[in-house]
Amino acid sequence: MLVLAVAVGAGAGLGAVAFRWLVVSATRLFSGHADYAAAPGTANPHLPGLGRWFVVAAPVVAGLLYGPLIHLFAREARGHGVPEVMYAVAERGGRIRPRVAAVKSLASAICIGGGGSVGREGPIVQVGSALGSTLGQLVRLPEERLRLLVACGAAGAISATFNTPIAGVFFALELILANFAVESFGAVVLSSVTASVIGRALLGDHPFLVLPPFRVASPGEYGLYALLGLLAAGVGVGFSRVLYVIEDVCDRVWRGPEWLRPAVGGVLLGGLLLAVPEMYGVGYPVLGRAVAGRYALWFLLVLLVAKMLATSLTMGIGGSGGVFGPSLFIGAMTGAAFGTAVHHLLPHATAPAGAYALVGMGAVFAGSARAPITAVVTMFELTGEYTIILPLMVAIALAAGASRLISRDTIYTRKLLRRGIDIERPRAAARLDELTVAAAAVALPEPLAPDADLQQLAQRFAATEYAALPVVDGAGQLRGVVRAVDVEAALRGAAPISAADLARTVPILHSGQGLEEALGELVRHGGAGLPVQRGDGDLVDGWLTHRDVLRTAAGSADATASRG
Repeated sequence: MLVLAVAVGAGAGLGAVAFRWLVVSATRLFSGHADYAAAPGTANPHLPGLGRWFVVAAPVVAGLLYGPLIHLFAREARGHGVPEVMYAVAERGGRIRPRVAAVKSLASAICIGGGGSVGREGPIVQVGSALGSTLGQLVRLPEERLRLLVACGAAGAISATFNTPIAGVFFALELILANFAVESFGAVVLSSVTASVIGRALLGDHPFLVLPPFRVASPGEYGLYALLGLLAAGVGVGFSRVLYVIEDVCDRVWRGPEWLRPAVGGVLLGGLLLAVPEMYGVGYPVLGRAVAGRYALWFLLVLLVAKMLATSLTMGIGGSGGVFGPSLFIGAMTGAAFGTAVHHLLPHATAPAGAYALVGMGAVFAGSARAPITAVVTMFELTGEYTIILPLMVAIALAAGASRLISRDTIYTRKLLRRGIDIERPRAAARLDELTVAAAAVALPEPLAPDADLQQLAQRFAATEYAALPVVDGAGQLRGVVRAVDVEAALRGAAPISAADLARTVPILHSGQGLEEALGELVRHGGAGLPVQRGDGDLVDGWLTHRDVLRTAAGSADATASRG
């Protein structure tokens, strides 16, 4: 197991280096700069005639590339990655498809390079975890060991990406495994150290931020740091809420094919980048300037709100990237704004705003992810500033505790809960994820024609038991799903409406998907029914409802009981 952990750490370290190279290359391709956030508002040297307006086109072109890539090859590569790894460890025995590593790397690099305002740690965690899972499956490890190897990949990825070997260990143990057992510690440490050695050899041994020394100006300042921790809890939970609200809005508004969604949504993202070019990409140069105290209070607040919106919009339109980096960015703006205000009021009794920015980074991450140990260790390793460790611990402890009072979920678990997946629940005797969609799906109901009028729709629903029906065109292609409640609402209006007008874009389930994952999609998309692709072709020929899921789960539970 230790040999495998070292191998996974080496793979994660090399993967992190390769991914950073991909991000820089994609950013140069789209913006003409290694990191556009270091020179926001400047023109692309490859397209000088466009001036700063190129940022409107960059997310659109990037979306045209990574949208089809994710849709065709690995749909789990969409989003911020860490929840998928947590789900794989908690519910799938650590099994992750091998192709996820390649698709996630390329799609996230294109998304970030094209202006996506997301972080790079989520993709790297998913890539490292996929490497660990693939190696474990090749040597046929049991599930318990396979989960551990996935955590080794996550630890190595964080370690090499940020040059934080200790934080990588605690990230894997606290967030991915949710287990600090001694048996896990040795393997995860070896993987993290191996990845860090490779990362330092190829990328250099540099701290995340080069900072002036900070100190606590007076004992009373600990009260201010405590207040910052409580404020950071609200900001962290608020970031999580904004993220998923915007994703819901995008889901409701979008009616086209999923592969095209990032490109069309890229127009909105490009408009935001035009207004606040500091949001382009990961944004660490902007974060560094905020910590150095180079921004006014009002602009810090603008950057805070803009980052929430830009990251949420990038995710909502189907982008691929992490939320750890944006959490640090938002925390830095929160802390710098708070520090600027209190330093203005109490100039002799408080440290410069940069100290509060550093503490705010860790506190907002703790408030959003509720991983206080990881937050403390990460901030210490990222900055190398031991002098802030005491105020950091105070703020992070209060942020994590207040976050739990405010919200049941975290920025990572909320994504899974919205799919109907609670990874903290007791393990059931008959687990839905052990069953596939193929076991529950029924034949596709007689579909609606796209041009069916409102009267025909009302008659069809009156004569069927289904709460939703598919809309299929003459070529046999699914155009969407019409729900009975939408028909009922349309009957109150006066405008002529067809089935095509009411059709909602929904995901197509596949016969090999786990039934628990499919149930989550049902919940997320209204619960009335979803189409299923049961064969090898492109045509939809099956249907799944809650009733089908319950029937199959009950049958599985009965079979388990009879065997017992």
